[in-house]
Amino acid sequence: MLSYKVNFKKAKLPSKKILRGKYAVLEPIDINRHSKDLYVNFLRDKKNKIWMYLPYGPFRTYGSFKKWLRSFCLGKDPFFYAIYSKRYEQFCGMASYLRITPEHGSIEVGHINYSLILQNTVEGTETMYLMMKNAFENLGNRRYEWKCNNLNSASKNAAKRLGFKFEGVFRQMFVFKGKNRDTAWFAIIDKEWKKLKKGYLKFFKISNFDKNYKQIKKLRFE
Repeated sequence: MLSYKVNFKKAKLPSKKILRGKYAVLEPIDINRHSKDLYVNFLRDKKNKIWMYLPYGPFRTYGSFKKWLRSFCLGKDPFFYAIYSKRYEQFCGMASYLRITPEHGSIEVGHINYSLILQNTVEGTETMYLMMKNAFENLGNRRYEWKCNNLNSASKNAAKRLGFKFEGVFRQMFVFKGKNRDTAWFAIIDKEWKKLKKGYLKFFKISNFDKNYKQIKKLRFE
């Protein structure tokens, strides 16, 4: 494909704006407001599987978790959110923007950590939609990335379900917790967003969920 000119200046940086949805609310990390809920909900995973593919954790004490939040999660890149479930009335997960490159209009979603009560829920899906929508519509990015350990089948399947396209594997990209990591790359670009948005909005209709928040029709992009 030949190179082509684009009418693009610069994307905006993430702000402290709260991202609100029907089922979930994303608030920029506030240690005093969010840390207790997050720690208690992360403890629900007695086998610590939620930390398996992350370069940090698990945290044995509330104090060590707060110390990590303070040292790692309050900066501009990565830019972290705490995920609030309206159904459970608790903060029960985290996610961030990272590798933020406004001059090229590229931004990544990552550091995704859903406690057990957030996994496989409409709140979890809406979290990804809210961050994606914000990245394209409010911040003006051209490219939205998802990267994960190539061994993490659940993450790769989630990326495909959410509309990301697989772009390849970067071999021996990192060493985390003493282990090699080959990184699978996925992305969505701005011209694909309109079609994806229609699929998300159809999926999030109240009529698509029963009284127990179980989906009736799957997320599809037709």
